[in-house]
Amino acid sequence: MLTATHLSKSYKSGRALDDVSIQMLPGQICGLLGRNGAGKTTLFRILCGLIKPDSGQLSITSQRSKPVGGIIERPGLYPYLNAYDNLKLFAQIQGAPNHKESINQNLLKVGLPTDRKDPVRNFSLGMKQRLGIAIALLNNPEYLVLDEPFSGLDPIGVTALINLVADLATKENISILLSSHLMGELTKCCNYLYVMDKGRLVNQGTTAQLINHHIHSFNITAQNIASSVVLQKYRPVMGVNGASIVCNADAIPALLGQLLTEGIQVTSCTPELSLEQLVNAPQS
Repeated sequence: MLTATHLSKSYKSGRALDDVSIQMLPGQICGLLGRNGAGKTTLFRILCGLIKPDSGQLSITSQRSKPVGGIIERPGLYPYLNAYDNLKLFAQIQGAPNHKESINQNLLKVGLPTDRKDPVRNFSLGMKQRLGIAIALLNNPEYLVLDEPFSGLDPIGVTALINLVADLATKENISILLSSHLMGELTKCCNYLYVMDKGRLVNQGTTAQLINHHIHSFNITAQNIASSVVLQKYRPVMGVNGASIVCNADAIPALLGQLLTEGIQVTSCTPELSLEQLVNAPQS
């Protein structure tokens, strides 16, 4: 278990962290949500042992040689080397196994080819992120922290990275903490969410709790949805292929069943929740 208790950190420019406490359980995927400048990167640097807090305690229970691995901001790759040589070099630096079989296993673990020989400067952003994660996984850490891993990725890259994170948590039993300023990515893969603003934790809870307590707007996509009678009591705002409605989350299952009874095939029902709502809402 990783437990950070009452962490605070100040710089000349001001206080970056103010009495922040978080916990990571084995195999759990946690999200750290906050605007740019909320203090997420400072917290990650403390968790990775790169800086010390001014006050508070960090307790890490681990039987592995490398308790915490991570990517802070961008992966620090050597652009003129290929993926194999990058990974081998970092393995040598960290004292991790660096024989061919081990390097190839790490590449395959994150979904990268073992036979690609061109330099990583030719890689897509998503492939660079995967290689960065492979480097962070050297020496088999028990906890993994990823700072804004979805930044700049296209939808296909985001989906692939979400699937990779889920596999690492379930198959490798790695506890993972992801940060983002975007709601959508974190709600798709995280069991628990922490919300930060101006260096403080302002909200937290399981993803399901936050959705149930704070989401009251949904976007429903379906053909012929404008013909629905039952939908009219929600005063929908109609779009080209769907409608936006305001209602409580617990009313959605019954509504979707009623739409099906009307012969309307719903293709998606997406909750709409903004970061501002979570920042300004009372804690669950």
